[in-house]
Amino acid sequence: MAATKHKVQPNKLHVKKGDYVMVISGKDAGKKGKVIEVIPKKGRVVVEKANIVKRHTKPSQAMPQGGIVSKEAPMASSNVMLYCQECNSVTRVSVKLTDNGKVRVCKHCGVNLPDKH
Repeated sequence: MAATKHKVQPNKLHVKKGDYVMVISGKDAGKKGKVIEVIPKKGRVVVEKANIVKRHTKPSQAMPQGGIVSKEAPMASSNVMLYCQECNSVTRVSVKLTDNGKVRVCKHCGVNLPDKH
């Protein structure tokens, strides 16, 4: 039985699809990009232009010649941190109550983080 290295609570991630994040650890540390996909059950996220892997694909009807395809692979959600483009720094999220409900806010500058994706 293969045990995972870290135990991550499912359905409890600090980032959402469409968030702008910075990779803070691993081979792609320092890269910034949008979250393309979130996998809450595994505690992983896919970030554009980060954690690029090469896949050797067999020829198929969709891709008759086959070949080597580069694509983004999932990485642990703990390796990314939300990036505030207003104050140009990584940040944690604060939640404020407003008339419209809960709003995610940057801890440093207090600007509302985009919620619609």
